[in-house]
Formats: sequence, C-alpha cells, structure tokens
Amino acid sequence: MDQPIIINLPKILDARGNLSYAEQFRHVPFKIERSYWIYDVPGGEARGGHAYRENQEFIIALSGSFDVVLDDGKQRQTFSLNRSYYGLYVPKGMWREMNNFSTNSLALVLSSTLYNANDYIRDYVQFKSYIHE
Repeated sequence: MDQPIIINLPKILDARGNLSYAEQFRHVPFKIERSYWIYDVPGGEARGGHAYRENQEFIIALSGSFDVVLDDGKQRQTFSLNRSYYGLYVPKGMWREMNNFSTNSLALVLSSTLYNANDYIRDYVQFKSYIHE
C-alpha cells in the first residue's frame, strides 16, 4: 500500500460496552514495532510536522477527535478521525501534521519501525527535495 486509507476496524457491539481491535497484517498492513500515544494536547496546538523515510503509521482516535493532514508533495489531504473503530494508514514518505484536537482526545499511533531520529525529515523544504530525488 502506498496511499493513505481509512481502514474500518472490527466492532463488537455489546450492551456492556463495545470492543474494537487491530491486528498486524490483518488490519494494520505492516508488522508493528512500536506504539505511542498523544494526549493532553493544549487547545490550538499541532503535532507532527514531519515525514518519515521508512516508517509507516496506523493512527487511531481512541477518544475524542483530531485531524491528520497528509501531504505527498503534490496535494494535501485531511482525514478527520473521530471514531475508535477507524484507523488511518499513513505510508512512508508522507508529510504528516495532526491538529484540531478536541478536549481529552487520545491518539494511538502504531509504527512499523523502532524510533530512529535519522528516519525523520523535519524540514518541509528538505521533504520536497527528498520526494523529487
């Protein structure tokens, strides 16, 4: 997969509360090497503002809502995540920004690689050069 896509996750409805899950290679199109979560984002703040050379991500809004803005160097696309049974697949080589966080939102990010500072492209001009190589 080389395009971002919203993937519907299984949803098990129950009067006691609902349950959803994500499995690598079944719902998440890669082996999960790392997970992290973003929370307590102050109003008006943004996260991200970078791209990865190798890392792929799968982003889920476990609580609340936020927008993920993806840029492939030619066009920008905004994905609004507001359901815990949707996951956004983000392929490598996409500029990613997250903004518009609602109060008490919780973003879970599943990653295909371990943390590697050298995998990041943190400057948009460098990103534009990288994708045109």
